[in-house]
Amino acid sequence: MSSFLSIMVTVITLGSIVGCILLLRATNKNKTGVDEGASMGHTFDGIEELNNPLPKWWTYMFYITIVYGLGYLALYPGLGNFPGLSGWKSSEQGIKSIAEKDQRIEAYADKAVANQYLSEVAHAEERFGEVFRSIAYQSDGNYRPIEELATDEDALKIGQRLYLQNCSQCHGATARGSTGFPNLTDNDWLYGGTPEAIKTTLMNGRAGQMPAWIDVLGADGVKEVTSHVLRLSGRKVNTLEAEAGAAKFAVCAACHAADGTGNEALGAPNLTNNIWLYGGSRKAVEETLTYGRAGVMPAWKDILGEDKIHVISAYVYSLSQEK
Repeated sequence: MSSFLSIMVTVITLGSIVGCILLLRATNKNKTGVDEGASMGHTFDGIEELNNPLPKWWTYMFYITIVYGLGYLALYPGLGNFPGLSGWKSSEQGIKSIAEKDQRIEAYADKAVANQYLSEVAHAEERFGEVFRSIAYQSDGNYRPIEELATDEDALKIGQRLYLQNCSQCHGATARGSTGFPNLTDNDWLYGGTPEAIKTTLMNGRAGQMPAWIDVLGADGVKEVTSHVLRLSGRKVNTLEAEAGAAKFAVCAACHAADGTGNEALGAPNLTNNIWLYGGSRKAVEETLTYGRAGVMPAWKDILGEDKIHVISAYVYSLSQEK
């Protein structure tokens, strides 16, 4: 928050409280010229208005809430950039990397600093860490095979919860993905759908890179290669245009293979199955060839740890298996 915004928030907050105090004091003074308890001369529907002051208990309640509010603002963050006297934080702000987060945690190790988020994470790990370990490991201390976990109802329930908490923002609650985010329920995998490949993806992340080809192919070349690519997936296109595109497809074959079936080692998608990550319309394919694509799957090993990832991998693997 900028200094100006911080000052503005502080002034408005304290000004509102001061205004409440002044209003409360003003309403407790008898400025009507009528004795307390006497009639104000107003009657409506048989009800007469009397000049009665605000009840004492009500007045005291208002003052108590004002004192409580000032105390709260002094102890906890709330007045602009003022951190509060208690040192309490809801979470760490401004952290840009996992390493920086770990450094902050270490710095707090010997200090009485209350951090709500870190406290809840530590409590959750203490309470549920053993549950994840008991699910993920065999009696000999090795991880249970993912194929075996994928048939374990308890493991799948835990894996589903972890998935919903951490993965559904991109791949959707049903894991069917959306434009730019793969569907995890079919058998079309950019980097392979084996249990080991899925776990590797979750652990280390993926960084896809489809270059832009407009400078190499030109506008006409992009249209021609688009026709060839659409024909590979069984679409009806202009034959002459597709033939011209096939001759220029050599620049694509290095990643997608000469027959367009893709390469899992590179994360290059299969172009023959009519499954499209960024859309399969002519316009969408032309945009991909013209501008390129750069999809990133973040690494989760430092965020969730291998035990949880092992369980999530089993859940994701189960989604694409025949039930």
